[in-house]
Amino acid sequence: MTAVGIIGLGRMGRGMALTLKGAGFAVTGYDTLAATRAALPAEGIVVVDSIGGVVAAADIVILSLPTAGIVADVVEGAGGILAQAKAGVVIVDTSTSHPETSRRLAALLKARGMGFVDAPVSGGPKGAAAGTMTMVIGADGDDLARVLPVLERMSAKRVHVGGVGAGNVAKIVNNLLCAAHLLTAAEALRIADAAGVDAGRLLEGLNAGSGRSGVTLVNVPDWILNGAFDSGFTMQLMRKDVRLAAQFIGELGLALPIAADTARIWADSAASIADADDFNRIVELRLGPMPKAVSVPP
Repeated sequence: MTAVGIIGLGRMGRGMALTLKGAGFAVTGYDTLAATRAALPAEGIVVVDSIGGVVAAADIVILSLPTAGIVADVVEGAGGILAQAKAGVVIVDTSTSHPETSRRLAALLKARGMGFVDAPVSGGPKGAAAGTMTMVIGADGDDLARVLPVLERMSAKRVHVGGVGAGNVAKIVNNLLCAAHLLTAAEALRIADAAGVDAGRLLEGLNAGSGRSGVTLVNVPDWILNGAFDSGFTMQLMRKDVRLAAQFIGELGLALPIAADTARIWADSAASIADADDFNRIVELRLGPMPKAVSVPP
């Protein structure tokens, strides 16, 4: 059985580790936080105290990290993967990272006989723990073929978008759309409330028509109208992803007014919505709690 290493054992990385262990893979993990490293052995995960310990044990190394900068440091920094891994190892980066960071790191790894796949994920901690995530993948065919048996156990759906970096492009666009759709869905529900229409019944109508989105199908019923706000993804993380989208759009030389407005609104939200709050709280920006639904459709 393939030996898998996971660097980054937060809520997503932990879920991936437990899923792969349950599927029969030998899993070794590492996290910079000592408390996180101390917690995982009780769940049956072998945890080491360095990146070197992971790459020594693994044929495939999965990264689940907060930013492109941290991904770069883990790969090429002192004591990182480039300095310690053996030829033949394939790195799978599930982080939301920058396409050019992925392409640059892939070239460095390839020169040392290693592979790189960018496979950012959607589905949150629940999807990671259940193995039901969606992956958008950037990879060369040979590297993808090697890691596919592992990815198939981690995810319910995988889309190979193109070469290295293409998965990051898809994920950046996806999260930008989600960020924008949360704003427009919030305004739609305000319209319903002002017009005396039950939010739950409006939602049912929207989801039967062309105005539906992932936000109206999932976020609004599962985390917003019921007041749960417990998706497992924070305002800080989505603000970071929206900033990354704005940066990437600028680098491409594009002037996209709706994307720019979305980025501005999410940046301004830091003044009133805490980093640690659930990212769906953006719907309450300046306008307070959402209208209650008399009956939220199943």
